Amino acid sequence: MLSFTNLLTGGAVKTILTGTAVSATMAGALLANPYEPYEGTTLVINVPAHPHYNAMMKVLPAFTEETGIEVEVDQLQYLKMRERQTLELTKDEGDYDMIAYVVFSKADYVYADQLENLAKYFMNPALADPNYDQADLISGYVENIGVAGGQKGYLPGQLGSAFGIPFGSETSVLAYRKDIFEKHGIPVPETYDQLLDAACKIPEVEPGMGGMASRAASGHQASHAFLLHLAPLGGRVFDDNWEPIINNEAGVAAANALKTIVDCGPDGSQTFGPAEAAAAFQQGQAAMFMDSIAFAAGFEDPSKSTVAGKVGYALHPEGVRRGSQTGGFGIAIPKNAQNKEAAFLLMQWLTSKKGDLMVAMAGGNPSRFSTYENAELNEKYPYSATFGEALKYADPDWRPIIPTWGKINADIGTTMSQVLTEGLDPQEALDGVATRARAIMEEAGYYTWQ
Repeated sequence: MLSFTNLLTGGAVKTILTGTAVSATMAGALLANPYEPYEGTTLVINVPAHPHYNAMMKVLPAFTEETGIEVEVDQLQYLKMRERQTLELTKDEGDYDMIAYVVFSKADYVYADQLENLAKYFMNPALADPNYDQADLISGYVENIGVAGGQKGYLPGQLGSAFGIPFGSETSVLAYRKDIFEKHGIPVPETYDQLLDAACKIPEVEPGMGGMASRAASGHQASHAFLLHLAPLGGRVFDDNWEPIINNEAGVAAANALKTIVDCGPDGSQTFGPAEAAAAFQQGQAAMFMDSIAFAAGFEDPSKSTVAGKVGYALHPEGVRRGSQTGGFGIAIPKNAQNKEAAFLLMQWLTSKKGDLMVAMAGGNPSRFSTYENAELNEKYPYSATFGEALKYADPDWRPIIPTWGKINADIGTTMSQVLTEGLDPQEALDGVATRARAIMEEAGYYTWQ
């Protein structure tokens, strides 16, 4: 009976053999198991109630089988998840070993020094998989979700570093009813002029059907919907000196575009969040839906959707430029986590080429270029090819991810709701937002060096 013990001393492998002799190389190969020191560990992770993380749940048993590491999942609605994390991350010892975070939490968590810098884990040869292939991760997602400390503080730059990895990241695409568009000879919108024309033509030719279902509810949802159009129409919230420019011509055009879409949308559009807008499209109440790729699987599920098999997918239409949104979720290790190395192994496994494809095949959102190119995935989900093309235009800077963003975002959202429901003039509304945003930024010190 062969038995051997592997001792690591100063980086060298010494092999003690009993019984039949084997080479040191063979013994090392037999013993190589980066997960062995963590077998029996139980990780507690906090994730959102979201289609991507539902897909993750399906593949976690494979991780445990391969590694011997158990995973307990605390899955919450994402706003409740944020509330829970706000409490947990301030403890001396947290309950969570890994968290999923929505993109705009990146600034808050990094600024408060609540997330582990991932550099030391990727530098550790005992933990870092040499076949991980960082270059294969979708660059726009990495820039938007994971990196801080570079340009503007939240984008890549020479001094930037990764604090998270995209996992459940999203971009925006246009979903449309192929049958309705073909029936009435309406071209699939490639530009914003075509999009707005189609949005208001649909209700005329299909009585009872809205043109496009969109987010619009007061607060974050109305802000998100406005910003979805701001970047492709040539706008930004701030210029490079942090002066608000949200109220320029492009900003007004974006506000007017959103108002047109909501006015020509299905009944109740003014109160829609993403789930309500998706449900309206899914149940045939609208001919278009422009939002996250995360909803496509639901549209194609005949047990839930009345439009399954009737949906086409196209790139986010072009305005002054192409610029689909980037958002969704990433995963990170809290500074106060109790099992950081094992958590990194889970993070690395989930976002590896193998793990990313497994989650995508289960209905999740790919984080890698190679996953979108996978023939098996494209056979199962034919729309994946369009989504992969859309990533060429994903804009990591479509909204500023800065510590003051929560206040500014809320103000945009409530003000835009007044435009949509109370008839507030878009120019007047955005002038007010710009004035208040500048005051918030000044108080936070953004003009100290001017």
